[in-house]
Amino acid sequence: MADDKKNHKPQQGNQLNIELPEEMAEGVYSNLAIISHSQSEFILDFVRLVPNVPKAKVKSRVILTPHHAKRLLMALNDNVKKYEAQHGKIAENKDPNPFPMNFNTPKAQA
Repeated sequence: MADDKKNHKPQQGNQLNIELPEEMAEGVYSNLAIISHSQSEFILDFVRLVPNVPKAKVKSRVILTPHHAKRLLMALNDNVKKYEAQHGKIAENKDPNPFPMNFNTPKAQA
């Protein structure tokens, strides 16, 4: 990414130039989010649960102001509606155990 500077364009009006570094472009997979808040911030911890491992690690943490948390909520709601209009309704999981730690897979043997 040595040529980032020559690809940089000055901002015009309401345009925003966002850079996505290579090391972040692949993203981080998460199948659990834990959300907590204080008076001044919301904390979103993204966790990855894996089969037959009783301990899960936080893979990413995002801290937002209440204002930005509400904007994220509205943006997610809008995008889910657009997704469902294009691909059909997303089924809701009615499982009483929201954290299935075994994933119904056999235990690994060495």
